[in-house]
Amino acid sequence: MTDNAKSRHPAKPRRTLRRAADLASAGLIPKEGVGEIERVAARFAVALTPAVVDLIDRGDPADPIARQYLPDVRELDAGPGERPDPIGDDAHSPLKGIVHRYPDRVLLTPILHCPVYCRFCFRREKVGGEQAMLSEAELGAALDYVRDNREVWEVVVTGGDPFMLPSARLKTIMSELDAIPHVAVVRFHTRIPVSDPARVNPALLAALETGKALWVALHCNHAREFSPAAEAACRRLVSAGIPLLGQTVLLKGVNDTAEAIEALMRAMVRNRIKPYYLHHPDLATGTSHFRAGIAEGRAIVRRLRGRVSGLCQPIYVLDIPGGFGKARIGPDDLAEDGSIEDWKGRHHPYPPQAGTLDPLPRTSRAVRVRATSGPDSNA
Repeated sequence: MTDNAKSRHPAKPRRTLRRAADLASAGLIPKEGVGEIERVAARFAVALTPAVVDLIDRGDPADPIARQYLPDVRELDAGPGERPDPIGDDAHSPLKGIVHRYPDRVLLTPILHCPVYCRFCFRREKVGGEQAMLSEAELGAALDYVRDNREVWEVVVTGGDPFMLPSARLKTIMSELDAIPHVAVVRFHTRIPVSDPARVNPALLAALETGKALWVALHCNHAREFSPAAEAACRRLVSAGIPLLGQTVLLKGVNDTAEAIEALMRAMVRNRIKPYYLHHPDLATGTSHFRAGIAEGRAIVRRLRGRVSGLCQPIYVLDIPGGFGKARIGPDDLAEDGSIEDWKGRHHPYPPQAGTLDPLPRTSRAVRVRATSGPDSNA
């Protein structure tokens, strides 16, 4: 956008925008659209940080940054097969704050607040609510679960966004995990470096100090999200000795071309982030307008071969609806009949067919969850 074009728009806000009226005042949605966006915001949390607003090109109605974060009335329309818990977290949650899908690792979700709320989020029914942070007792019980399950080798701290936790709470979690002998790896999943890079500060880095192997997985979907401030935040993490992984969701109208994915993967590697997963969008309620077909995703992944370094090649994956785990769906990974094979060798049709992808039964607190040696939905 030119300087003259920028001058014709309202000044960029210096606070997080959460209300439809604020989005309209900032020139991000038309004033006549406030009513319908209020309906969306009443159902699904809305938040855009100043760092994200700075990236949006108000002059481009198809801006890929805006599409990720600005609410859309289409979110109120549930598409075929969509569900509140699309990857079956509840089936593998023995207690609040823990998802134990695979034997050697657990998800720890101490917070369900985010600095920004992605419009395609698979936890959109849970994030931003009134009980979005574990109480002291709930966090203690979750950590006790990790202590009691000696097969747990890795703890994936996710949410929400765990980097939104107060530094003291984050330090407490790290200290507790540090003291558990069978936990060797701690991994954080975050969007903070691109959505609110100033939060990657000395207090955060000090809270992350640990004797364990510590990894940070950054969720980023478009090369333009790597602003100078975001790149500086990534450098601070790397300079602290923390290796970075990249996670991306394949999104229609955002990055569903080989050129867009190539630019993003190059940006990640340039910032010393190893691309990890390219996620096919989950069947979260009201997100059908983001989903391209698997065939389109496979074609994009295939076109990356030879065009970019092996460092830039992500693994294209799908979380099988209902809690059956993650499966690779790259060009050479689907079964001959077009179904998706889970880690137990069970075959699942995709897209889902009525009655074929019923979720696994919810695990009671008294039962220890056993599952795959493959990666978790966030793992």
